[in-house]
Amino acid sequence: MQKVVIIQRRLTHYRVPLFERLRVLLHARNIDLRLIAGQGTQAENLKQDAGYLPWAEPLSTRYWAGGRLCWQPLRPYLHDVDLLIVTQENKLLFNHLLVLMPRQYKLAFWGHGANLQSDSPNGLKERFKRWSTNRVDWWFAYTQMSAALIKTAGYSESNITVLNNAVDTEQLMKFRREVTLDETSALRKVLGFDAGPVGIYVGSLYADKRLDFLFDAAKSIREAVPDFHLLIVGEGAERDKVRAWCDTHAWCRWVGARFGRDKAACMSVADIMINPGGLGLGILDSFVCEVPLITISGGKHGPEIAYIENEVNGLITADGLKSYVDACVGLLHTPARLQQLRAGCAESARIYTMENMAQRFADGIVRCLGTKRGKHT
Repeated sequence: MQKVVIIQRRLTHYRVPLFERLRVLLHARNIDLRLIAGQGTQAENLKQDAGYLPWAEPLSTRYWAGGRLCWQPLRPYLHDVDLLIVTQENKLLFNHLLVLMPRQYKLAFWGHGANLQSDSPNGLKERFKRWSTNRVDWWFAYTQMSAALIKTAGYSESNITVLNNAVDTEQLMKFRREVTLDETSALRKVLGFDAGPVGIYVGSLYADKRLDFLFDAAKSIREAVPDFHLLIVGEGAERDKVRAWCDTHAWCRWVGARFGRDKAACMSVADIMINPGGLGLGILDSFVCEVPLITISGGKHGPEIAYIENEVNGLITADGLKSYVDACVGLLHTPARLQQLRAGCAESARIYTMENMAQRFADGIVRCLGTKRGKHT
């Protein structure tokens, strides 16, 4: 039986279903999976989003420089292993040893290929990341965008597996189907939303989300569509700003964070999802709930922005208030086009799933184990 070790700096709850499924898929192919997981920083621990797996093995973890450097001694896990998979993060100090030291096993990176939120894409940190990109035997890329960045750094496409990063959306899909028209109507009344279209924002409340842009866009949409309402769902450092803004705009409501069935109910009142700031896995909410998302190009999006196909399952506009508002208003004024995008969302919801991600991961591991070690640039 071949042996694969995956190292996680910390294990989050949304990754638990992935590793459970991956373990089953690999076992069926006579491959043993070990998951080694460390601990997060103090700030990360405050999020209370840690996951637990009884078969995951604990990893000693130390942080320095305010969490910007991380030491996790991996040497004990380098013996009797055929493939070691680690995430590509500059802060992981042992990774730098892994790419330099001689090895009998295969080494793979899992990640983006670049820091998409970096303010200095040509700075020393990102140049070093591009250098290290070519020092592994295989790549597990989050999305097609990640794969493109990895190829741009000079890595061979033949040794890249695109995972299509996802979380388990089956529960949200179930909740969406359970929410009745009567529930949606009752929620609209509770929110104080009369008849008219609703835009929804779902996400964290912090600077990279461009909340001031969101407010300005919502006001302009309201001017063009007088019965438009905005629902804001989320928590974060800028909650007081959001609360104060909603208090002065009677057609807007902020309800804090909502999860599970409550989130599905909130999504059910919406016609469009508006988020001009950084996007990530929240895109899957749009697909599963069939509420088309409108965002802007550029910005500090995660690699999952690759999932949005303009005019197919959402809209991506130029980075300007007028372009963004025109797109939102145009969509609200064209029901047939809105319905077409909803159909695109439904199709994408079937593609970007945790199950498909696990299958791609397992297939990539099998391919990697079946190739010879060598130079892949």
